[in-house]
Amino acid sequence: MPSALITGITGQDGMYLAELLHGKGYEVHALIRGQNNPKRALIETGFPYVQLHNGDLTDMSSLMRALRDSQPDEVYNLGAISFVAYSWENAHVTSDVTGKGVLNVLEAVRLHAGDDPGSVRFYQASSSEMFGKVQQVPQDESTLLWPRSPYGVAKVFGHYMTINYRESYGMHASSGILFNHESPRRGPEFVTRKVSRAVARIHLGLQDEIVMGNLDAKRDWGFAGDYVEAMWRMLQQDEADDYVIATGETHSIEELLDAAFGHVGIDDWRPRVRQDPRFMRPAEVDLLIGDATKARERLGWQPTVSFRELVAMMVEADLAEQKQLAGL
Repeated sequence: MPSALITGITGQDGMYLAELLHGKGYEVHALIRGQNNPKRALIETGFPYVQLHNGDLTDMSSLMRALRDSQPDEVYNLGAISFVAYSWENAHVTSDVTGKGVLNVLEAVRLHAGDDPGSVRFYQASSSEMFGKVQQVPQDESTLLWPRSPYGVAKVFGHYMTINYRESYGMHASSGILFNHESPRRGPEFVTRKVSRAVARIHLGLQDEIVMGNLDAKRDWGFAGDYVEAMWRMLQQDEADDYVIATGETHSIEELLDAAFGHVGIDDWRPRVRQDPRFMRPAEVDLLIGDATKARERLGWQPTVSFRELVAMMVEADLAEQKQLAGL
């Protein structure tokens, strides 16, 4: 039975990846930060097959303990402070966790593997936010990185550090440059879940409007469940490499609103949406669209959930949740 260690288990990707690996017969281990982590009970109840290890990406000793106790064949580093807006408020913390945290995990894996650096396969969750001020449309693995947020800068550090450890030490270390991917498990602070939850509540008469930032920003949105399949496929390759994972389609925030409101039969949604400068980014990333040709050709991967199917899935999940919470 192969063994895997996941950091970031409490995020949507961590949960979908744990399910995928468990279904493939893996022994699944995960790093979780803090004895009183508010999501610990969710993981323990919803994913009873996951063996939890207390640790922190900023604490090397805890990473070494987790590796010693789990003896993984594969390590998936999904842990990060991943909310872009927060990174401007706390650039230092974001850099320590999302950037230097990658270095800590890489070094811990290198030391754990000892004389056989390729014996533990490593996955780094890179991000399309690294492209930032895009220099090429669509973006692929060779596109110049120009991050436009402290989060993006931290991800670039982790991305290049992963390449450096692969080239310097012969580690089987791959990075997935994942474009935006969403699901009903997405945190409510992210724009897609903010929209799906608000639309559900407006439809049920529980709130009147949704307050948004820039409606013109465009993203390449896919389903998180599809994207964790790509992560696993990367670590099954003989040679480690970097891959863009994306749908190749771009949609604006306005289209997101149109699809979400349309799903509940509200065609004229503009009176229910108010823009507020507080929700505008200091430096916006205007157009992200990925070219996943390499992943399709080498990994045999392709997305299975369309944009409108994804939005419908999220709105339906939030309708069910809000009905239950409101006792409807």
